[in-house]
Amino acid sequence: MRTTVITVVHGRHEHLARQHEALLRSLVRPDRYLVVAMDDDDVAGWSPHSEVRPEVLHVDGRPDGLPLAAARNAGARAGVAGGTDLLVFLDVDCLPDPDLLGGYVRSAGRCTDHLLCGPVTYLPEPEMGGYPLDGLTALRDPHPGRPAPEPGQVVVDRDRHDLFWSLSFALRPATWDSIGGFDEVYVGYGGEDTDFGRRAAAAGVPLAWVGDAHAYHQHHPVSRPPVEHVEDIVRNAGLFHDRWGDWPMTGWLDELARLGLVERVHDRYVLATSGRSST
Repeated sequence: MRTTVITVVHGRHEHLARQHEALLRSLVRPDRYLVVAMDDDDVAGWSPHSEVRPEVLHVDGRPDGLPLAAARNAGARAGVAGGTDLLVFLDVDCLPDPDLLGGYVRSAGRCTDHLLCGPVTYLPEPEMGGYPLDGLTALRDPHPGRPAPEPGQVVVDRDRHDLFWSLSFALRPATWDSIGGFDEVYVGYGGEDTDFGRRAAAAGVPLAWVGDAHAYHQHHPVSRPPVEHVEDIVRNAGLFHDRWGDWPMTGWLDELARLGLVERVHDRYVLATSGRSST
């Protein structure tokens, strides 16, 4: 099965380099490694000489935020055009387990029309010398908010598409086409992956939680809630609500409201500083 790994990036170059090093340790090597740079010219010349050589694509930035949805779609188009059998999406922060690709490949052979999702472990800040790339399996501690089947198990799920997240997932090109890719109306932080899960549900595409496809999320500083992305979150949440009738990211929205950055006006979340609707 020909596999294509797709990673979108803006900054996080050290994380990207470690992801590449981890892919070199993969028990199943990807046939292509597509890195989609979002308004990031510094990635243009990155071409390490190795058995897994990245191909860098470029997507222009947008004034209202990073084009995450458009970048993933661009990677998928390139993968499909190259004749891939399996699209594997990894967040730039994610290190693949040596058997992540093998787990997705085996599951794609059994669940041919499913959206495949693997467990993700959030790693602590690395000690001096970085993460032990040859010993990642010893660090497994899957995030409790998502199913994490035992190794060798695949759990089919037709009801919990809102649990989908874009850190690590895989699917066949025909399944990608049936979902229609990510909606590029979403720009910036938040909402586009929850929308993708809803689109999969609407297309009748079941989830499959893959116990063998572990990924390890590298540490980086975060804001809780992500106040620097408040405009993106409010705008994308409004777009999602207009389409699906309910609100995503309510935990963040409510926390931002408690901080006085967001308020409810006529049953909508709006930016408190502007008083205008997010749509």
